Amino acid sequence: MSDDRAARLTAMLESLPYIRFLGMRAELAGDEMTAILPFAPHLIGNVVLPALHGGVLGAFMEMTAICQLGVHEPARRLPRTIDVTIEYLRPGRARTTYARAELVKLGRRIVNVHVEAWQDTRASPVAALRGHFMLSPISPLPAGEVETR
Repeated sequence: MSDDRAARLTAMLESLPYIRFLGMRAELAGDEMTAILPFAPHLIGNVVLPALHGGVLGAFMEMTAICQLGVHEPARRLPRTIDVTIEYLRPGRARTTYARAELVKLGRRIVNVHVEAWQDTRASPVAALRGHFMLSPISPLPAGEVETR
């Protein structure tokens, strides 16, 4: 079962161009995924601090939520974002950022997700996301494949 989850996660990370642009990767332990955003100069938004661009942090957390849904829900198309609310709690400095998503409420079609992103310690998050995503009906895709449209 965990090999299937790892294959779905790998397929998702490789299939989404924005994830590749960010340089995002993920580690899987059972059904818990930790997303990792290594620092890269093209992710800087404020060169004075320097700090990560807020859009990069927001997209990283949204992609974390989508990947966690992909790990949890097999044989579905990518979830569609309905809405997200992002709380920027402190500057995301020029260092590696981590995130974890929690599926708060999983319905038949709608999922409520909470994501926290941190850098040095998980107890001091740099940002948080609350979002709603729409799940598509189960698709007949072969194992390990992800539909991106």
